[in-house]
Amino acid sequence: MAGIRTALDPTSGSALLADFGALAVLVGTFAESGLLVVGFFLPGDTLIFPAGILCATGSRDGPHLVLWQVLLCAAVGSVAGAQFGFAVGRHGGRAMLTRTGNLRLHRVVTRGEQWLDRYGSRRAIVIGRFVPMVRTVIGPVAGVLGVPTRTFTLWQIVGGLAWSQSLVLLGYWLGGQVPNIDRYLLPAVAVIIVISLAPLLLGNRKRG
Repeated sequence: MAGIRTALDPTSGSALLADFGALAVLVGTFAESGLLVVGFFLPGDTLIFPAGILCATGSRDGPHLVLWQVLLCAAVGSVAGAQFGFAVGRHGGRAMLTRTGNLRLHRVVTRGEQWLDRYGSRRAIVIGRFVPMVRTVIGPVAGVLGVPTRTFTLWQIVGGLAWSQSLVLLGYWLGGQVPNIDRYLLPAVAVIIVISLAPLLLGNRKRG
């Protein structure tokens, strides 16, 4: 039943962790950071933050994850995914965008371009890793716009490690400090999402 649940709802971070453990962190962070067409439908913050909590607490309904494994999988997935997305953007991203009629995808890509224009490539790459949707498009968009490979690689590693490791460790810390926090995973994840979206919402308000 667990496998069927995940197949029906691959966007559920809790279901993926229950079924696949730390491997879900590796695959999920790679997909969200590097697969432009589907990445912004997949869990990122809602996957690695609960994973950190489960490292500290375990769960009545899921696995007890190992901290070093989750940290490693989050780091490798986020860094490798972003680099893959950048390579796709550099070597075929413009043609792919021309062929697709997905209006939401075009809007998100436009947002990524605005993000790069507003902050400059270095700051945009680092800050963008903390913002849902921007995190998914920043690599492909940087590739399409011709950001130098060395610049992108250096700063996406900095941003990817800062984002992935901080969220895992925050979850781990809270799991050790708050009794029975696994009962409140949904509210805790909602708070993380709101905090992650804050830069995007504030940017829209200022432009408005």
